[in-house]
Amino acid sequence: MTLKICTWNINSVRLREPIVLKLLAEEAPDILCLQETKSPVEKVPLEGFRQLGYEHVVARGQKGYNGVAIISRVPIEDAGQRDFCARGDARHVAARLPSGALIHNFYVPAGGDVPDRAVNEKFGHKLDFLEEMRGWFGAEPPRQSILVGDLNIAPREDDVWSHKKLLKVVSHTPIEVESLAAVQGSGNWIDVTRKDIPDGLLYSWWSYRARDWDAADKGRRLDHIWASPDLAEKSGGSRIARHVRGWDKPSDHAPVFAEFEV
Repeated sequence: MTLKICTWNINSVRLREPIVLKLLAEEAPDILCLQETKSPVEKVPLEGFRQLGYEHVVARGQKGYNGVAIISRVPIEDAGQRDFCARGDARHVAARLPSGALIHNFYVPAGGDVPDRAVNEKFGHKLDFLEEMRGWFGAEPPRQSILVGDLNIAPREDDVWSHKKLLKVVSHTPIEVESLAAVQGSGNWIDVTRKDIPDGLLYSWWSYRARDWDAADKGRRLDHIWASPDLAEKSGGSRIARHVRGWDKPSDHAPVFAEFEV
């Protein structure tokens, strides 16, 4: 079967429930992975999802912060979570499909404003989180696995509006790019989005600070879909739904899609 997967940092699932429902109705992904839900699991608005056929949910949540959820039309089993950096943050959850394939949903720390762990604890947290990811996947490289989420790093020069101007800006600094590459390499992960769209500028996030985000177009590709080699070869159909960034009361992220034969 072909499985259509979407990942989206929603920046509060309760506040933006209307546009989540709109996306589900218009795009009909089989699985929607949300980050930054900012809600305890028991307060995630599930009834509307169920009315559209999304009856299966695996989630972890916190009040007002973080939060990850996997919402599905196909049966999924809770495959647990990992408490990265032992902080109790809801930044990872996994689900298993009937085929046995595993989906990891991540929300990597943003890292604050200053790219120096000596003066910015948030940046140090981000680097430590990535290092723990690297060690985890390196210990047992994944098979039949998909990794999605807001990884809060734009790794390539054409993943940002200006490589030169963002080299010292958190999300595109060399140390972050190297750390993300180490995570990717440790698990032999394939960047499915760039496998399908290898060339050209590509963004999934535009700041709220821009008066006209579309015209300014100062974006970054922070949201990713990776797959283990055995599933990457069965993937395709990657795209970023840029127009969703222009919906009413939007997230600052746009949904990212890919399809898999599983």
